[in-house]
Amino acid sequence: MSLNFADMVNIMLRQKPDLTAEIIRDMIDEKKRKVGAGYLTDQGALFLVAADLGISFDSIPKTQSGLKDIYIGAKDVTVVGRIMNIYPVYKFTRKETNEQSTTRTLVVFDRGSRVKVKLWDKQVNLPDEMGLQAGDLIKIVKGYVRAGLDGKPVINLGSYSSIELAQDDPSIPTIDSLTANVDGISETQDSAVISGYVNSNPRITDFVNQRGEPSKSLQLQISNESNTRTLRAVIWNIDESRVPKVFKTGTKVRLVGVRVKQGNPQFGSGDFEIHGDEGTALEFSGSQEDVDVMPLRIISVGEETGRGSFVCLAADRAGRALTMTVDNSLATASQLAPGTMVECVPSRIFGNSVTLSKEDSYIRVTDDDSSFPNLSKFETKIKDIAANSEPVVVEAIVLQAPDTADVSTKTGEVVPVTSTLLGDDTGEIRLVGWRAQSSSVNKLTVGDRIRLIGATAGPGREGKPELTMRPYSSILHLG
Repeated sequence: MSLNFADMVNIMLRQKPDLTAEIIRDMIDEKKRKVGAGYLTDQGALFLVAADLGISFDSIPKTQSGLKDIYIGAKDVTVVGRIMNIYPVYKFTRKETNEQSTTRTLVVFDRGSRVKVKLWDKQVNLPDEMGLQAGDLIKIVKGYVRAGLDGKPVINLGSYSSIELAQDDPSIPTIDSLTANVDGISETQDSAVISGYVNSNPRITDFVNQRGEPSKSLQLQISNESNTRTLRAVIWNIDESRVPKVFKTGTKVRLVGVRVKQGNPQFGSGDFEIHGDEGTALEFSGSQEDVDVMPLRIISVGEETGRGSFVCLAADRAGRALTMTVDNSLATASQLAPGTMVECVPSRIFGNSVTLSKEDSYIRVTDDDSSFPNLSKFETKIKDIAANSEPVVVEAIVLQAPDTADVSTKTGEVVPVTSTLLGDDTGEIRLVGWRAQSSSVNKLTVGDRIRLIGATAGPGREGKPELTMRPYSSILHLG
């Protein structure tokens, strides 16, 4: 028969006559304060207090009633929880034996708590063998509890432990019931489930993770349905194979198992940010895996990326501007001059960004198609340039000698920035080039007549628009 909270207190009072119920109450409150709110019930804290005092509950059954009741040092723990995150297998070398080992982490939750579950060596393949995914209800049998790096209890699976699928329990929330939309985010939280709409070009970027290893992150903006609130979202250590090949602006997305953090007002709007990692489940509605043949017209050929590819600006039949990254093995920059018609099969389409990699893409030059827009679609006069993300084509004269300065970015990086002043018969506008584009602007001289292709306008000095060179931008010198 299970002992309840009152039974446990009575056992403690019998074993330690100098204790009182009030002292035990104070010790429970102190233990919960030290461990952190939201991780212990009173009964769970009582286990830790008893352990500190050397008191044993031999008659307490080994099966726990909930995740909040587990405590560091517990053995033969059996609990039921719903999966929030499934992390990939991690290989490492044990310092004490110099042997290779593997581990994997699950995050499970019930109606009152969440906890990490560590799988070791032979157990790391269980999620794949069982076909487990976020939202599945599982029973963890005969685990043992140790402290994690953050001091919180972590259930570990040993050689006698196992995972079983459990019958659905209506008392444990579902992933759907935990899902909040962008408008519903009002505080910081862990293990959140957020849905929204992709409202700008997603991108995958390189970075070095905490282990000093090269890794990638998926960065995107998530908005509400009316597009009146937008939050930045970053999924760190992303496995590109988990991301659909195609998802366009407006695609609905759900991020399962993320942290909601307060944004830094110095680097953005100060609104909340969404941060996930390699354990975050990504669910995209309306995405597709097969990429169709795309006919495009090249508008501008930009710079080399330094990673064996170069960047272009292209337009589809509807006149929508697309950024296209092309592997050097598929084509050369000289083959894709402005105005060239091409057919291509990309390896990935993120919003308005198209990637052609050597493994699974092709591109070929085709005959001209007059139904496709050409450069004139994007041509404008300086007086008509407004601050937006649309690329423009403008003919102008260089009015000032370029000026270069080193600027520190918000990440502490120091980069060169070059600016000059352009003019036509309708007005003047500042042109800026950052990093690699700085050298293109720096080569200009006063009096040069140029055609600037693919720059974008944003707010500049004194609230006036200014043009910024992009990796796909180009400058043609006119006679």
